[in-house]
Amino acid sequence: MAKLGKRTTAAREAFAGKDNLTVEEAVALVKGNAKAKFDETIEIALALGVDTRHADQMVRGVIGLPNGTGKTMRVAVFARGPKAEEAQAAGADIVGAEDLMETIQGGTIEFDRCIATPDMMPIVGRLGKVLGPRNLMPNPKVGTVTMDVKAAVEAAKGGEVQFKAEKGGVVHAGLGKASFDEAKLVENVRAFIDAVQKAKPTGAKGTYMKKISLSSTMGPGVTLDVDNATGN
Repeated sequence: MAKLGKRTTAAREAFAGKDNLTVEEAVALVKGNAKAKFDETIEIALALGVDTRHADQMVRGVIGLPNGTGKTMRVAVFARGPKAEEAQAAGADIVGAEDLMETIQGGTIEFDRCIATPDMMPIVGRLGKVLGPRNLMPNPKVGTVTMDVKAAVEAAKGGEVQFKAEKGGVVHAGLGKASFDEAKLVENVRAFIDAVQKAKPTGAKGTYMKKISLSSTMGPGVTLDVDNATGN
């Protein structure tokens, strides 16, 4: 059995016996024990009472966090002509059409968000098996299939977070960096939980939010009191 490092051991001791915390308590604990040599991401996981195999129980949405994510978002845009120029002017990292499709098909995916104008979707559609599993497929429901590429690029660069329930009904997201002020992290956590709450699908039955946990990139997780986190 591998020997645990001093930092890992100290973190586990700090977290021992602590669960069902308020958002403020959880943020303070996780942030206070994020002591890696890099600026760790504060991550949230929500276990939802949904079965994503059913269309009426899919949870999907987007939220512009009040204090951003602290992450540099690389944005690719499928567009032609004036819309391509608009995307470039807005700060898109990669802009293209068939050439971008071929680059992605060749295995090069150097972006975190993919946006497309509606007329580009026949091209983008060929990349479903590549972009879909990575949650990068443009989708009108979250504003990434749009004619307003300027607004979409600016939103992505400004700290907008997309979320989607994975198999098992779990939603994951990074909500900021350990270097953020506690108050800003608390704001981001509450805003994200509220967005997932509002995205409750019509087919969800019984308890919707079953468990919420918070952690840092390298640290252990702690559970939140669901009623406190959701304002119930």
